[in-house]
Formats: sequence, C-alpha cells, structure tokens
Amino acid sequence: MRKFEKIARRIDSFRDEMINFQIKLASIPAIAPVNGGKGEGEKANFLLMFLQENGFENIEIIKAPDLDTPEGYRPNIVAKIKGKSSSRTIWIMTHMDVVPPGDLAQWEGDPFKPYVKEGRIYGRGVEDNQQAMVASLFALKAFLVEKIKPAYDVGIVLVSDEETGNIKGIDYVLKNTKIFQKNDLIIVPDAGNSEGTLIEIAEKSILWLKFRTLGKQAHGSTPNKGINSFKAASHLVVELGRLYNLFPETDDLFDPPISTFEPTKKEPNVPNINTIPGEDIFYMDSRILPKVSVDKVLQTINQMVRRLEKKFQVKIQVEEVQKALAAPTTSPRAPVVQALKKAVWEVYRKKAVPRGIGGGTVAAFFRRAGFEAACWSRIDETAHQPNEYCRIDNMMGDAKVFAHLCLQE
Repeated sequence: MRKFEKIARRIDSFRDEMINFQIKLASIPAIAPVNGGKGEGEKANFLLMFLQENGFENIEIIKAPDLDTPEGYRPNIVAKIKGKSSSRTIWIMTHMDVVPPGDLAQWEGDPFKPYVKEGRIYGRGVEDNQQAMVASLFALKAFLVEKIKPAYDVGIVLVSDEETGNIKGIDYVLKNTKIFQKNDLIIVPDAGNSEGTLIEIAEKSILWLKFRTLGKQAHGSTPNKGINSFKAASHLVVELGRLYNLFPETDDLFDPPISTFEPTKKEPNVPNINTIPGEDIFYMDSRILPKVSVDKVLQTINQMVRRLEKKFQVKIQVEEVQKALAAPTTSPRAPVVQALKKAVWEVYRKKAVPRGIGGGTVAAFFRRAGFEAACWSRIDETAHQPNEYCRIDNMMGDAKVFAHLCLQE
C-alpha cells in the first residue's frame, strides 16, 4: 500500500510535534467538578484550535449542561475529514477528562508538568486517554498534509465525563444526536495491552455494593455490653467469598474467565483501639459474566446478609453504588474487528485477538445503542497510577494503526 507508506512516513515526521502536543495537553488539568476540577473547557479550546488550524471539517461542539463548570456545560467535540466515500464513517472516540493525581508524594514530578524520560512521556492523562487522542489526531493530519483521502469519511469524537460516568459525555452525545450510523466503524481506544494484541469486544456486568453494618458501640474491655459491627462485617466478608463457588460459570472469551467478587474499600470505624465499633462500612467490587444473572447474585447476597444479621444481632444495609449490566457483545466477525486485526498485523506484526474484559469501557454505551464498537490500543496500563506514562513508540505506532484502518476499503 504505497499510500500507507507515505502516510506512515509523514506520521514519523510528526514525532517531535506529537510529543510536544502531548506535553501541552497534559499540562491542562481536565478534572470533573465532582472530583474538584473545572471540567474540560480549557482543554477543549486547545483541541478546537488544533482542529481548525489543520483543516478538519464539520467541527461541532455538543454541549451537555453542567452549571458546576465555568462554561456552564461539558464540551463534546466532533470533527471529520472527507473520504473517497461517505457511505460510512470510521469513528475514533477518545476522552478529554482525566482522574485526579492522587497522592502527590508518590509522583516523581508534578503530574501536570509532564516530562520525557527514556522514551516515555510522564504525566496525568498521557496514557489515559491522550496517547490514543494524539495518535488519532495526527494520523488524520497526515492524510490532510499528504492530500490523500481515506477510504471513507473519518470522524474524531473527543468527549467529556468519561472518568465519572459518561452522562455528560458519550451518553449525552448518543441520546441527543444522530451522528452515528449502523454501518459505521467505531473504535474506542479505551482498553488494550502491552503487546497490542487485545481487541476488546465484550465486558462483564459491574456490581459495586456498599455494606453498612450497625451494632452497638461499647468499651473494648466490656464487649458484652456492645455489638461489634466490625466482627459481624468481617464474617460477612468471608461469607461473600462463597459467591465464587455459588456462581462457578466460566467463559473463555474473558480473562479471568470467571465472575469475580472482591471486597475492596474499607472506611474507618473508630479512632481508638479500646472501643467496640458500633458502625462498620466496606465495599465490594463484582465483575459478573454476561451469562450470570446479576439479580440472582443480589438475591444470594441478601440471603447471606439476613442470616448474619440474625446471628450477630446487627443491622446490615446494602446499597448499590453502581450496577451496570453487560452490554451486548460485538461480534468477533464485525467489520471493525477485522479491520483492526489487519491494521495491527501490518503495523506491529502481531496477531490481535478479540476478547472480553472485566473492566467497563465507554464502548458499552455504543453497544447498548446497537453499534458494534471495538476497543484497541497498545498500552502499558499505567492509567490512574502515580507516574502514569505513555510510551512514545506506542503513540507513533497506534497512529499508524489508525491510519491503516482508514485506508481499508
């Protein structure tokens, strides 16, 4: 493909520009108001300037109202370049928002003053999701500079609110526009692995639960005068471990191929050692295979809770923090999956395989709306971690994968 060779060389010539663009992007915090930030407005303006200066067309800002931001809305940007055919559009969707940096003491530098070291760019958001964002933008810039048309129209979607629920992001876009068509190819670079061999086509159901155990506070020397909520909650944690045996179904599409039920966050109860806690709170993260009924899991959990309430004379409140049923699976034979497999092979000489994952991605919103979306990127999975980084070679290679995909007819 002589056209691809020209595009690939052009992408290589962008290397320094792409690095600098990444650094500028990561210097702009785009944290949701619920996490103490101002939203994506400033970053959106920076990206709009890039799109306008580089010849992108049909640029549109889809504004999801949010009075907690300075602008009064959360921006979602759509832009296109024309292809030889407009019978379908190839979409690449990335997100502008990032998570907070967390414990700054664990960072080697300022999370919002990114830097380059040993072939990597360090900073909050550089891998999640700016590696793919920069790769997709400069892949299309290469087409525009070389004056080569992709096989079909190609669209870029830059959304808000991915890290905090998507309600003002892709969910809002899908519900308030008709920009996507059933025969479009939709790529969401929101999952991947270090080899670039994972094409994510399916997700497990997500069930996050909060357990609040109420007993009776007392002095540590007279436990008979109280009811130890922590002890009862600890027994509940052990009892919940039985869910693995009660729901043993497997599905080799996923890794791990089972449903998982794990206690995670634990809130403080009493501040001192010599007090029997009257209240205890912990959380559980469950990732449930699509074939397993989430309602049946909840029913089983409630039965466990009732038994332990009776045994320990406590009251246990169960709250659903998040309940997201598995979206329909994208077919392994879907055109977007086949196109990605071909592009990954041509660029990386790796055989990409369609698989399912336990984590949730924004592709689920497309799938629930009836679109066969696929997730792919080559990443080291440093998202949300201290010292998050992006491999520069991955950013360059991913741009070529997106470009190759756009040339396939």
